[in-house]
Amino acid sequence: MPELPEVEVVKRSLEKVLKNLVIKKVKINNNRLRYLINKKEFNKIVNCKIISVERRSKYILLNLKQHFTILIHLGMTGKLFIVNKNKKRQKTSFYYNISANDNKHDHVIIHLNKQLKLIYNDVRKFGFIKIINSSFLMENNHLKHLGPEPLSVKFNFKFFKHYIINKNKNLKNILMDQKFISGLGNIYVNEILFLSRLNPKKSARSLKDHEIIKIIKNTKKILKKSIIFGGSSINDFKNADGKKGNFQQQFNVYSREKLKCLKHGCHDFIKKTYISNRATFFCSSCQK
Repeated sequence: MPELPEVEVVKRSLEKVLKNLVIKKVKINNNRLRYLINKKEFNKIVNCKIISVERRSKYILLNLKQHFTILIHLGMTGKLFIVNKNKKRQKTSFYYNISANDNKHDHVIIHLNKQLKLIYNDVRKFGFIKIINSSFLMENNHLKHLGPEPLSVKFNFKFFKHYIINKNKNLKNILMDQKFISGLGNIYVNEILFLSRLNPKKSARSLKDHEIIKIIKNTKKILKKSIIFGGSSINDFKNADGKKGNFQQQFNVYSREKLKCLKHGCHDFIKKTYISNRATFFCSSCQK
């Protein structure tokens, strides 16, 4: 599943193309995604102008001038791309290259002016696309319980320490909790804890102040670096340019079971365990 950096990369490439375009028509090929699509809701956005593109956690928000927001979650295999007037799905800043056989998974097609189309494609159909009244956006069930963005100033020492005081959770689970911090997933939590030299099973409320500071610092560092590298290409993820991210080449622990630890001077090997049914990778020598 795309995590914060991957969704941010898609958001940025969408932003280059979609701003100020007008929705001319919406075609629903398949309304049975994670949530059933109400075709009448999509009729409301015809002739609406896209004024901005945002990301909140792992969600993409297309804000329209007429007080509607298109809320998109990519799920496991969801992809967004533009088709130009020549029916090409390549070469410009918001393209995703797929074979002709994959067109059957084009579930929602939004026709725009300038002869462009915005297409939501999803093989496994775990993602969704909804129309929300912008006035009540932050009251939406998908968004209202989310914690602060990890790259924002709100994710700070005071917030972190206050949150974990009475939480009987290990570090892995606390960082995966979207009510605590939004947008992190399994890949980046593994990498953050390795860089912080902390065992994923360690109790969150036992953290010392300097350990909290390390986690915050390394969270921001890893996410920023991943965005620069275009995200991590694990299985299905490509950005809106159709390019694979290459942050996976920077992994220290994720998916490196039985390989030697990359920390200088360490001769141990990366171990794999499961925490809350999620694969967890760590070095038992480096992470205490």
